Amino acid sequence: MIAPRSEAELAEAIRTANSPLRIRGGGTRDIGRPVEAPPLSVAGLAGIELYEPGALTLVVRAGTPLAEVEAALADENQRLAFEPMDHRRLLGTDGTPTIGGVVAANVSGPRRIQAGACRDALLGVRFVDGSGTVIRNGGRVMKNVTGYDLVRLLAGSHGTLGVLTEVAFKVLARPETECTLVADGLDAAAGVAALSRALGSPFDVSGAAHLDVDGAPRTQVRLEGMAVSVAYRRDRLLADMPEFAAVEGEDSAALWQEVRDVTPFAGAEGAVWRVSVKPADGPVLTAALEERGLKARAVYDWGGGLVWLLVPEADHAGAEAVRGAVQRLGGHATLIRAAQDTRAAVPVFQPEPGPLAVISRGLRAKFDPRGILNPGLMD
Repeated sequence: MIAPRSEAELAEAIRTANSPLRIRGGGTRDIGRPVEAPPLSVAGLAGIELYEPGALTLVVRAGTPLAEVEAALADENQRLAFEPMDHRRLLGTDGTPTIGGVVAANVSGPRRIQAGACRDALLGVRFVDGSGTVIRNGGRVMKNVTGYDLVRLLAGSHGTLGVLTEVAFKVLARPETECTLVADGLDAAAGVAALSRALGSPFDVSGAAHLDVDGAPRTQVRLEGMAVSVAYRRDRLLADMPEFAAVEGEDSAALWQEVRDVTPFAGAEGAVWRVSVKPADGPVLTAALEERGLKARAVYDWGGGLVWLLVPEADHAGAEAVRGAVQRLGGHATLIRAAQDTRAAVPVFQPEPGPLAVISRGLRAKFDPRGILNPGLMD
């Protein structure tokens, strides 16, 4: 394994590479088409460069463990608002999640409906492209928006455009309290309809999910903020949705960790798809798959707009049925967990329309002209 300890060493390793490289952070997110190449680890590029709580600004090296970042923020009663997922239980991996891996995969959790995605919190990045050139884009304050927006381009590129060495974030204060309203026994359609009512209210919902836990359907809505505000919004929503009951404090937080990390599918046999559709189409998607004979368990997040599907591994994880149903609904699907032969045989990421595919190929040719950074991973 190639394991540079500095940005300069990383740039030199890429510049002198004579074969493809498999970019590795903490080794927790084995997502994408398998890449047969020597691993290049950025775990040695770790440490917090700058943290200014009063300015809500954090600059950190890409190999820094996510837990270290979150602990530093918690000491100042702050947090990463986008609530990054820990994939280890779902994917059955070990290792240590890194902040660079979070950015490379644009990992965003249930709070995205309120606070935005990982890329929305990014202020700036430093990375090494496929020719070994160090590039910096963005800054350490939100007003720096000149030039090309490589910050958002790198988020979600899975190491195919460049290897991140440093990331800068806008962080937010941790709320005083949280509360989750929970209803048991609603089917998917009724649950998502209830989520839509809550999200359409003026009560600033920060989480809206419907899931099946051990055969028991559960619908949940999260409120966060000052205690007096949360209490007021809780009571107003309960008056409108009497089938719900309130869960407070740590019990509330545990419910959202379960959704964030998709733990109902942890250890369960089968492949896992991550599907984005219009919120009202979440239950429509699962019904369409059942009509085609593909039995799927589902976790609906983001008010029904993000659907995690657990399906049998057979027939390439039902790729034809899933992609067909998603295309009809105007969404997109990513195969998050499957056997290696399945991930090698079908596109893991949503196939791009022709014009967009041309742009993507052009970008990769520009940033990685030799095609050595995670080649084929996103094909």
